Amino acid sequence: MLPSAARTLAPNFQEFEVAGRGYGYRALYLVIDVTAITASPGITVTVTGVARLSSKTFTVFAPASLVTTGTVTLRAGPGLTPAMNLTMDDFLPPVFRVSMTHAVTDSTTYSIGGMLAP
Repeated sequence: MLPSAARTLAPNFQEFEVAGRGYGYRALYLVIDVTAITASPGITVTVTGVARLSSKTFTVFAPASLVTTGTVTLRAGPGLTPAMNLTMDDFLPPVFRVSMTHAVTDSTTYSIGGMLAP
């Protein structure tokens, strides 16, 4: 989704469509690898559902802010055992966006990889 790079501002969101075309995906796994932090970091990954007919969006998953280096795996899907700020037990909407929010403009180096599961 996003290659490793130093960022001071949030990149544009990535939008995905996973239903209606025979894909049948219900779960999302996001792997966020934070490798360098400057001063006061704080980045948050948000998964937002998109209602195409109304152009409205709704929050599916917004875990706690990442403030240290390391690798975190976020999971959203039905039947998963909920774990605060890491795993959500719910269906993935047919159209969703993955976006980042930066608390400040301090540089943070990170990458985001993702995979969909049936």
